[in-house]
Amino acid sequence: MATIKELREKSADDLKAHLLELHKEQFSLRMQKATGQLAKTHEARRVRREIARVHTVIGQIDSGAKK
Repeated sequence: MATIKELREKSADDLKAHLLELHKEQFSLRMQKATGQLAKTHEARRVRREIARVHTVIGQIDSGAKK
């Protein structure tokens, strides 16, 4: 899990690549849940929140509001 500080240090392209990886992981977790193979149910929540963090940082970069 990347912290906000680590995410803010990445470039926009790196963030978009990380976001793609997270979406793939989220899809995999959803498929595991659907087939009853998901043992660590908290992972889905962690990935969803990290996706939100990445979207937030991308939005801050696009608006130029770095803090």
